[in-house]
Amino acid sequence: MARAHQPDQAVFRAVLPEEIDWQPFPAFPPSARLAVVVGHPAAAGPYVIRVKVPGGVKLMPHRHPEDRVYTVMSGVFYIGLGEQFDGDKLEAYPPGAVVVLPGGTAHFHWARSGEYVTQVTAVGPLGLEYVDPADDPRSAGK
Repeated sequence: MARAHQPDQAVFRAVLPEEIDWQPFPAFPPSARLAVVVGHPAAAGPYVIRVKVPGGVKLMPHRHPEDRVYTVMSGVFYIGLGEQFDGDKLEAYPPGAVVVLPGGTAHFHWARSGEYVTQVTAVGPLGLEYVDPADDPRSAGK
């Protein structure tokens, strides 16, 4: 019996690094970028995205409703758990590391030692809610 294909997975294809389409994402600080690699993150179903954060940029404490698996592609990925940003709680993960983040877990990131790129695999829809609404770039100017 044939199984139905997942979104964006019905035909063989490859996504090469030079084809990655980095875009601003309203929920991120202005200099951070997101690229959809496979799937449709706004819809129910599996997706793969990449996130690129330039050196020095912080993503303040936030949660995602979906379980996520992060793979560090380049740079060092610093992530800490908790509802308050605390540089002492950051753990550093080098390229090739895999980080499992259960949905609903408050966490924060800091590109402490330079730019990093992570690949996120999850089942959507993608969500991002800041612990402190004042940290949400989507609220700026409201």
